[in-house]
Amino acid sequence: MLGKLARQHDPNVLVGFDKADDAGVYQLTPELALVETVDFFTPIVDDPFTFGQIAAVNSLSDVYAMGGRPLNALALVCFPEKTDLAILGEILSGGLSKMIEAGCTVIGGHSIRDPEIKFGYAVTGAIHPQRVLRNSGAIPGDRLILTKALGTGVISTAIKQGKAEEAWMQAATASMTTLNRAAANIVTMGKSGAAFAVHAMTDVTGFGLIGHAREMALGSEVSLRLLAGEIPLMEGALECVRGGFIPGGLKANREFAECVVSYEEGVSKELRTLLFDPQTAGGLLIAVDGGDAHQLLGELRRGGVAASPIGEVLAAGKPLITVSR
Repeated sequence: MLGKLARQHDPNVLVGFDKADDAGVYQLTPELALVETVDFFTPIVDDPFTFGQIAAVNSLSDVYAMGGRPLNALALVCFPEKTDLAILGEILSGGLSKMIEAGCTVIGGHSIRDPEIKFGYAVTGAIHPQRVLRNSGAIPGDRLILTKALGTGVISTAIKQGKAEEAWMQAATASMTTLNRAAANIVTMGKSGAAFAVHAMTDVTGFGLIGHAREMALGSEVSLRLLAGEIPLMEGALECVRGGFIPGGLKANREFAECVVSYEEGVSKELRTLLFDPQTAGGLLIAVDGGDAHQLLGELRRGGVAASPIGEVLAAGKPLITVSR
């Protein structure tokens, strides 16, 4: 639908909605640009405080994915008229706890009555105009690094159906309440203050790993090779697929994007499914120069980020994405 709208021409827009990127970027001065994003959704866990935390982490993630620093946020609230307001208080408190952790100030918001709870934030960040990390720009020879395991979509579906084991819920919750701040800081300020040669970065969220990898490949005019054995999976993710806990978003992602994917023999059906799993507050997908990849991976891990090397960038060709054993 956005593609049908009239195009505005503003030279200060460095990244707009036509780029399919994670956030918009608007230049104010030669040294300063704003990173702006908005995200909100329905509860995916029962505990309202935890839901607020997850919503905040998810909303902040797009600023980190652009290489920016969050500054302030506006809360977006949809809440049923006759539901206990104490629940809303817990949601807001959970969100605020993560905003405080991120150093991002909540300066207001807006609420409406709605039969279904929805919560999130519009977040504004800051970045130098010359240091914006887009989801395009990857070049052949780059290595691909992923900073969080996959599986929040299928595990959340199992939770909703009352079939998730405690260990699975803990793993998914821990991932969804972890900010991408540490990873983004290392990417942009690693090597004793000198940034790594990162050519493209995006966060893996609702379109799944393949969906966001597809955007990176198309935007960069390259092909990608993913290593099935290196892609990290959350505890319980494979069991959820085998149990049939498949969210609707996964099916939609697969129908849309699997046409650009080729699998080598031996890649399991379960993993093929999880590649399309819609993630909430997922990790960063990083395309970094091959010469910097090992050091970046080491610094991420030393910084407490469970990063994994999951593939490489190839010259443009067909298929767009190959998944190797």
